[in-house]
Amino acid sequence: MAELTVLFASAFLAATFLPFYSEVVFLGLLASGSDPALLVAVATLGNTLGGLVNWVLGLALLRFRERRWWPVSERQLARATAWYSRYGYWSLLFAWLPLGGDALPLVAGTLQAPLWKVAPLLAVGKGLRYAALSLLVGTPQPG
Repeated sequence: MAELTVLFASAFLAATFLPFYSEVVFLGLLASGSDPALLVAVATLGNTLGGLVNWVLGLALLRFRERRWWPVSERQLARATAWYSRYGYWSLLFAWLPLGGDALPLVAGTLQAPLWKVAPLLAVGKGLRYAALSLLVGTPQPG
């Protein structure tokens, strides 16, 4: 159970603007023989909720954007806004990308995209990423 808590926390943090990589924890647990479906589910939930934190921050962006502590650079925001403008809601399927992906839900929040559209797309994109990792790496076969 502790391993799943660590995986959830790492996936959650990795989806925010903190520099963290949940794949390390995910792949370590996968290599240790943990149930791949359970790992995908837990990592997807944590990563999706972390992405929703960015969406909530986006809702507040206009009020706090000029503050020194704001975690998104103008460049990151411009890149994510361009993606979002080009692909709309569907761009949220790519919120798992390492460069600019975390800013996509933030942009969706600034544009006041409804939660009922944002959450499922985040979950699908992030879930597919963990499922693909699981399939690419495979599970170790017993001795």
